[in-house]
Amino acid sequence: MQRRVRRTHWQNGWMTDFPLIQTQRLLLREVTAEDAPALLSIHGDRDLMKWFGSDPIPDLRAAEGLAETFAEWRRAGTGTRWGLQLRDQQGLIGTCGLFRWDQRWKRCTTGYELARPFHGQGLMREALAAMLSWGFENMGLNRVEAQIHPLNVASLHLAEAIGFRQEGLLREVGYWGGGHHDLLQYSLLQRDWQTEQIVANARMSLPE
Repeated sequence: MQRRVRRTHWQNGWMTDFPLIQTQRLLLREVTAEDAPALLSIHGDRDLMKWFGSDPIPDLRAAEGLAETFAEWRRAGTGTRWGLQLRDQQGLIGTCGLFRWDQRWKRCTTGYELARPFHGQGLMREALAAMLSWGFENMGLNRVEAQIHPLNVASLHLAEAIGFRQEGLLREVGYWGGGHHDLLQYSLLQRDWQTEQIVANARMSLPE
């Protein structure tokens, strides 16, 4: 997969500018306050947020607060959230991120969501592949974790398709929607990811 990344400058172990990433169809860029209406359409969708891990946001002010939360991750040096935008269109269609970064243990957590009209097109898989490659190369990560609801079938399939491995069940670790929820623990190690990329490149090089 073609991937272009803007050169990133570092200071005191963290990036001083936002790491823009381009894939074949997507631009992964910074989430700003101007994205609040798009964030509200996604994070305010009760059905879409059913297994996300938090209650739907109620209004535009909350969406602006969410954009500010993503910005604060970078200021605090704990992670990055990318906004997803089609390269040939304006407007946010989703986000993905690497957060809860433990630099000493070389690990972090990932999360992602995509607006309903863009499901089923392989866009999130394309975004995550680029993001994970960036994380392993630039953040020095050895392990990326994901916690996924057992009934979130699409997210489970996506995680497994890009190499995440299930490690166990976290019983009632989440609380949203007025109830406690079990989550499946997944992880992707750097060596697993390297193997995935070697296999993918080998498939791409095979003759038709």
